[in-house]
Amino acid sequence: MTEDTERGTDPGGTRGAGETNGATGPRATGTRATGARSTTTGTETTTGTETTTGTTGARAPAGRGAFGGTAALSGTDRRRLLLVLALVLAVGVFTVTVPLLRDWFDLRVYYGAVDTWVHHGGSIYDYRVPGTTYGFTYPPFAAVGMLPMALVGLRTAIAVALLLNLAALALIVGVLVGPELRRYGWFGWALAACLLALFEPVRDTFSFGQVNLVLLALVLGDAWLLSGGRGRRAGVGIGWAGVGIGLAAAIKLTPALFIALLLLGRRRRAAGVATAVAAAATALAAWAAPGASRFYWTDALWDTTRIGRLDYVSNQSLQGVLARLVAPEEPSGALWATVALLVLCVWARRTSRALAGEDWTAAFALTGLAACLVSPITWVHHLVWLLPSFAVLLRRRRPRVAAALYAVLCSSVVWLWFDDASGLDGFLGGNTYAWITFGLLLWLPVGQPRPDRPALSRRASATPAVPSTAAPAIPAVPDQPGPGSSEAAAAGRADPVGAVAAGRGARPGRPADPAAEGPAAEGPAAGTEGASGSVPTGSTRPAAAKPQSSSERASSYTAVPPPA
Repeated sequence: MTEDTERGTDPGGTRGAGETNGATGPRATGTRATGARSTTTGTETTTGTETTTGTTGARAPAGRGAFGGTAALSGTDRRRLLLVLALVLAVGVFTVTVPLLRDWFDLRVYYGAVDTWVHHGGSIYDYRVPGTTYGFTYPPFAAVGMLPMALVGLRTAIAVALLLNLAALALIVGVLVGPELRRYGWFGWALAACLLALFEPVRDTFSFGQVNLVLLALVLGDAWLLSGGRGRRAGVGIGWAGVGIGLAAAIKLTPALFIALLLLGRRRRAAGVATAVAAAATALAAWAAPGASRFYWTDALWDTTRIGRLDYVSNQSLQGVLARLVAPEEPSGALWATVALLVLCVWARRTSRALAGEDWTAAFALTGLAACLVSPITWVHHLVWLLPSFAVLLRRRRPRVAAALYAVLCSSVVWLWFDDASGLDGFLGGNTYAWITFGLLLWLPVGQPRPDRPALSRRASATPAVPSTAAPAIPAVPDQPGPGSSEAAAAGRADPVGAVAAGRGARPGRPADPAAEGPAAEGPAAGTEGASGSVPTGSTRPAAAKPQSSSERASSYTAVPPPA
């Protein structure tokens, strides 16, 4: 429900606080054009065409529905509802006809590994999906975090994974574009849900039963704390920033690059917290599964064949690009290391520019892009790390660029080169997602001021305040300028807090107790400009508003896995 639609239920103007919850009380004058109304607790009074229920304070013009339309939805809401229904239908048809069903392939690997470890006395890394060579490839702490799956059946585990991914996605959207979506109410959130359902990395993460969205949510939680979110203002951000990054790095190695981001941004405390959390989680896993931990850090970590083929088209990292160029030969490790180092230099330079402007959203976006590029294997579903970049494009007013890149990332275009990615067309088309990631790293707008947003104080000042009920009004001294004078207005605009305090303390005959103020509190109700910019008093202040492995697997699953 949009703000304008909600206003449609109150055509006469703005209610005074005296009407709230049906309580009897004074009302600001000049705020209604429908005539006098009376409200009495526990009674119902009808005046003209309006009905008010005193017990709840709720009212609606006769003949109007709850959405502000005539006996139904308004015209705007009807159009929006039809658009959302059309999008839902399109998403359903697309999901059924275009993508292949991944059948929770990765989640079955997680479940099988944990079940083998807990119930059959095997190692975490002993399990293989029947008929394949794919097994668990995450660090041991990931298996420790998944231990609750050993207590439930596979179907229950799938249902819990769906709910967990939905919660993580909601948190991600809330951190990245929550304030913007709240302006559009239910329509904004419904539209975002439909668009994300078409985004290939997101839909593959759900279909595989992967953990990418959970990791991104953990990392963005720290981004929210570091960028001055409510948690930081309340004092909790200082102590907790870094915990999410540390947990994500213990579950999977790629997010460890965000610790370097904290060091680059001179957030040494947060970097220390992240490092300590990652080390503690790794030590816990070593205590719980010493043999598996030894095997992972000495053997499995360095064996990329456990993850999948480097030249497989779903691998949209720099090493995947190089592997497809020289396939069936192995790519040069020295060449890959050189290219990765150059990418990290670009990342450091561009991220430093973002941090200089305290733009932590852009800094985290750039770090996610660099991590996808330098990781040896970045399957398509790992590209959920591109979501912060889309939020930056929208905030920097680049909607056309964001829409074009989004359309490509929904198209599954790279799978056209599933069988053969050789030649110039394979080099360009089969690596499309890698080129998008690299292009965003080079040209994502950073270091620019954020677009202006409506301030809460403007909304508060636009609503006429209710006269103070703390004490009877005391008339002003005749020879003093009133609250609507030009001098008071100028003082209020220049220094609202100082102007109010000076006016209270310097005027002769004025009480020192703010509760005894009369005309000064009535200024906003009278429509004076100077008073509307001042800080409201306690009585007038508004209310607070895979054929691949489970860890790094590609994002397409067919009945016949690709050659190992």
